[in-house]
Amino acid sequence: MVGLQGSGKSTWVARHLSATHTVVSKDHWPRARHREARQRRVVAELLAGGASVVVDNTNPAPGERAALVELARGAGVPARAVFVDTPLEVCRTRNDARTGRARVPLVGLHDVAGRLTPPTTVEGFSQVHVVRH
Repeated sequence: MVGLQGSGKSTWVARHLSATHTVVSKDHWPRARHREARQRRVVAELLAGGASVVVDNTNPAPGERAALVELARGAGVPARAVFVDTPLEVCRTRNDARTGRARVPLVGLHDVAGRLTPPTTVEGFSQVHVVRH
């Protein structure tokens, strides 16, 4: 998954992939240290066990997605990207409606927006699906 906070990634995953894929997200471990390394380890273990996996995070830039593409390649499975392309203002409105830890500080939302690069097959994805909201 690729998209801003509040873009609708988790909702899309729940509707389209949660019945067939194991959902991995750093949000599942909000207080854990080394969440990136933990995510890579969990994804690698699931893929090694033959599971279909969806990584539900912002994954805004090619460098941040590269390790996931490599894990899929190492497991001999295709890496597919779903880019949830939602305007920043819509994401801000949705984020403003969140409460507690679910609400992302505005600086974090704008930081990810500044780094957001749509995924391409050049990165190693076998397919890129774009969802527009």
